[in-house]
Amino acid sequence: MNTPNYIKSLLVPNTKKPQGRKVWSIDLETVWIPFFTATNTVGDTLIPSEALGCPMRLAYDKSGAVRFSQSGRPVIRVARELSDNVKMVRDNFTANLISYAGEVMTDHPDEYKAQLEQSNKAGLPIAQHDSQELSRALEARAEAEAEVEAKADGTESHPEVEKELVPA
Repeated sequence: MNTPNYIKSLLVPNTKKPQGRKVWSIDLETVWIPFFTATNTVGDTLIPSEALGCPMRLAYDKSGAVRFSQSGRPVIRVARELSDNVKMVRDNFTANLISYAGEVMTDHPDEYKAQLEQSNKAGLPIAQHDSQELSRALEARAEAEAEVEAKADGTESHPEVEKELVPA
């Protein structure tokens, strides 16, 4: 099976890091607006020109007043037509990834199973280490909280005495 170019292109590093308003973690001005302008140009979408020309909009409450955040800043949202199309692209992207994985599983079942087993085997020591570290951290946290509570109650604990009382 030949890997489709659209999948290969997802796996190639791209050093461009646009800075601006993100929609689905992708820059609105440098990616989404040019993309949807291109799709409108060739007739693949019919996004209204005003959505492409003014993609950022003030948000209004139900009474028609401008909405403000708790910090006092006006709430800015992306035009619904753009956000709806981004959602559709995201859903289709996810479906394509799932479809591609399914094709590989079907066309190369033994290789896929071997890759899964290799990944699980390689990841097991990391998962075990993380589990042990989490247990230690939770125990240390519980002990620290118990000490704080004991100091607040005036009944400090004495671990060395408790160790003698509790059989090992």
